[in-house]
Amino acid sequence: MKYITDKKEWDEALKFFDKYDCYHTYDYNYYSKQELEEPVLLLFQNNDTRIAIPFLIRPIPDTEYYDATCVWGYGGPICSNIQDDYDHGLFEEEMHQIFLDKKIISVFSRLNPFVDHQEEILKNLGQIEDVGVVVNIDLTQDLVTQRANYSKTTKRYVNKYGKQCTVKYSKKEEDVLLFIDLFYENMDRVKAKDQYYFSKDYFFGLINSEDFETDVLIAIENETDKIISAAMMIKTKDIIQYHMSGTYNDYLRMTPVRLLIDETRIKGTEQGYTYFNLGGGVGGKDNPLLQFKSSFSKDFKTFNVWKYIVNKEIYDQLCEAKGVSRANAEVDFFPLYRYEG
Repeated sequence: MKYITDKKEWDEALKFFDKYDCYHTYDYNYYSKQELEEPVLLLFQNNDTRIAIPFLIRPIPDTEYYDATCVWGYGGPICSNIQDDYDHGLFEEEMHQIFLDKKIISVFSRLNPFVDHQEEILKNLGQIEDVGVVVNIDLTQDLVTQRANYSKTTKRYVNKYGKQCTVKYSKKEEDVLLFIDLFYENMDRVKAKDQYYFSKDYFFGLINSEDFETDVLIAIENETDKIISAAMMIKTKDIIQYHMSGTYNDYLRMTPVRLLIDETRIKGTEQGYTYFNLGGGVGGKDNPLLQFKSSFSKDFKTFNVWKYIVNKEIYDQLCEAKGVSRANAEVDFFPLYRYEG
């Protein structure tokens, strides 16, 4: 098991895998990390079998210990040359041991619905929980079939406002800055937590990364020539991720982001991608956001998270110090010792 923190070594490790997502790359982890967090790729090799998992390692305040979490998105393990009868025992032992060696008390990761074998690889380490669904547009279907899956409302909006707006691609600095402004306005409107107000370096880092391809799409109202909405889509291997978007408040009634999604699925199909993940609802739950996304497709994929307590004794001590108990917890929060109420 290798503990990789160097970009060059990380990039070399990914070359062994036919399939991974942007969330498995060094750049995505680097630009996503918070202060004091360290991006790490754990790489396991046994003969020609390889398993890799990205994490952000962070110190547990006022202790000598650490825990592992994941970036905003869909991570989990990737693998190559794993047969159906592969014995994961050695991987499990080495994974557990490296966590102990690094004083990592608990591990949390969102899993990726578009990467195979994740649950199988992790099933004997901690627990895997189903937290909801994400909405996928199947880009292997022809464009007519895809559009037939749209709801009547989405078809009507795309038809109507598609005539009133023009969609363009841009990575010009002024357009990216405008997109950031749009995104921040959206975060203000939904009263988002501070962690979702990503820095400008985050946006430009993802857009300029060579680890994946990032498209910035902009919707322009034809009558006023004003940019009214924008979105960022990230393309890796055969997956497109609807990463984030923003619309000025005065134009929310038009939901111009529908046009940006529609354009992406058309272009993605032409370019030979397989999946276009629109994501799920807030917290993985059924809510207006999920209902909006499902107006494009009913191809739902299960969204799981992985929780693993490496050192139960220390975990319980940390919980006790915070006045909470794993046995009698009244909240569903992990790791529990980080719960702030």
